[in-house]
Parts: sequence; structure tokens; C-alpha cells
Amino acid sequence: MKCSVIILNWNGANVLKQFLPNVLTFTDSPDFEVIVADNGSTDNSIDVIQQINTEILTQGISQPARIFEYEQNYGFAEGYNHAISQVDSEYVVLLNSDVEVTKDWLSPLIAYMDRHHEVAACQPKILSWRSKQAKEHPVKFEHAGAAGGHIDYLGYPFCRGRMMDYVEDDHGQYNKTETCFWASGACMCVRTEVYKALGGLDKGFFAHMEEIDLCWRMNLRSWWVACVPQSVVYHVGGASLNYGNPRKTYLNFRNNLLMLYKNASPSHLFCLLITRPVLDFAAAMNDLVHGRVRNAFAIIRAQWAFLFLIPKYMPVRRENRRHATVKDMLTISRRSIVWDFYIRHLKK
Repeated sequence: MKCSVIILNWNGANVLKQFLPNVLTFTDSPDFEVIVADNGSTDNSIDVIQQINTEILTQGISQPARIFEYEQNYGFAEGYNHAISQVDSEYVVLLNSDVEVTKDWLSPLIAYMDRHHEVAACQPKILSWRSKQAKEHPVKFEHAGAAGGHIDYLGYPFCRGRMMDYVEDDHGQYNKTETCFWASGACMCVRTEVYKALGGLDKGFFAHMEEIDLCWRMNLRSWWVACVPQSVVYHVGGASLNYGNPRKTYLNFRNNLLMLYKNASPSHLFCLLITRPVLDFAAAMNDLVHGRVRNAFAIIRAQWAFLFLIPKYMPVRRENRRHATVKDMLTISRRSIVWDFYIRHLKK
């Protein structure tokens, strides 16, 4: 099999009803398969998948979705690790259940990977499904990935098309294929062999930042990551945890710190350990001032959780640095998007 498209699901029956038929319709090829890995759902997700498969077959689509059933919710990271361990395709695509794909969405990604053997992972251009539904013109990029992910020197992720919470309209300004630092877990095409060799996503993260951590490990080992905007998908976003949810805030801040600890060079890490606690505390105080009390405490809890997890991650960091073949990470921006956004008021 050339490529396995894997959708991780947890109690997402309604989302599957809406988006899975589209994925099956536009991924109908003998070289491709679609798999729904169910993370111990307690709703009627399995029944919905089987019903969709029946309907798809009556429409002449020859490739119904395969189903992997797990007895518990392993989270985003470990759930995908389980699913990918069960396939032997050349490529796998990690596809969120709330993504609407377009006609011929997969071919440009596969063609690009076939031509560029130095690239370990790539993503399509990811636009906002909500913006499309609202008939906005032009459509906005989607927060989680946009036109390719980057990271600044202080460890804050941003994208071509998104700085902090400001999201650009898509005017075709990022229609050129370019390398980037990370590809979005909302829709990431990755070489299966590389994914398995690197140990996959860090299951300790559970969810959020795990794809950036994986891409950082790729970068450290001289692999490249890219955005291929000839492929376009639309992402709803926030289907599992809404933006601003304290649980999401906690995971984002904790996992960001763990990612930096795992992968940054010694001199870079020293700088981060001095600056990030101050900046994160400032973020917590800002939430507190604006009445987002639960979010503020989520950031503080994330800081404490990170400190307690350092002993566990010490051997992980040593292993990552031992295998690093790149000493100067040129793909990390030397600028601070916090400074650019809040002080210089740059939005792009």
C-alpha cells in the first residue's frame, strides 16, 4: 500500500457523519486506504462508520474505511502510535476527523514526497472551514497549521498565515511550496519508516504540540518538513477541546516546555529556562486580569507539572541530543514573535 490515511476518533460520531464520506470519496484509489482508529468511543461512532461504509459502497466507491477499535482513549499521540504500528504503507497521513478534504487532495502530497527523499513530512494548505461556511471571501487560514508551521527562538509556534491569534486571509500569498519547521497534526503526511524510527508522537504529551515535537526531532536528524499548498483542506478546529479551554491551555503550555527541554541545544535551553517562566507568568497574569481565572491557573499548573516531569525526560533529552546531526537549527527563527506581535504590532 502506498499510503494509509488514518483518522483518530473519540466520541466523534457527528463529525464522522459530516466529513468521513468526503474523505472516502476523494481518496478512492487502489494505492490508498482510509482507516478510522477509534479511541474507545462510548457513543455510536462504530455504527456510524459501518453505515457510511454501506452507503459508500452503493455509490460505487470501492474503498470503505477500515476500523481499528481500541478499548480505551489513548489520546492523540498514543492513539496514532497504536494505529501506525498496525500498517506497513510507505506513507501515512494523520488526518483530524474534522477536516474537509478536496478533490485530488492527497496526490500532490504523495508526489512531492516521492520527488524529495530528504523530506520526512509535509502538510497541505489548511484553510478555515468556519470561514468557508460563512462565505467569507477570501477564506481565512486555519489556526492549526495554516500554510506551514515555524517556531521562534523562545519556542512559540507560528505559521505562514498565522501569528499568535491573528489569522490572515488567503490571497494566494503562500501558494509556493516551501520548507518549514513543523507540519500540522490536523493533516500531516509522513514517511512511515521515519515515524516509527523516531518513536512516533510522544505519548506523554497526550495531545497538543506533539506534532511539533516530532518535527523537531526530524529536523535534528537532518530531515526536512514542507508545506505543499497545491493540496488544500478545510479544518474546523477545536473539535475535541475548544480554544480557550483550560485543559487545552494546560496541555499547550506544559507540552511546549517539555518539547523545548527535549530538543533545544544546551545554550538555547539555558536561554529558554531563564526567559520562558517570566513570559508564561506574564501570560497567566494577563488571563487573570481579563477574568480568565481557570486559564491563568492552568498555566501555573503547567509550569509545576513541567518541573516535576524533568527527571523523567532527562534520558529522553540525552537520547535526542545524542542522535542529533544538526548543530545549528537554521529553521528556528532568531526573532521573537511575542516582541513582533505585542510591541511592534506586526500581524504577518
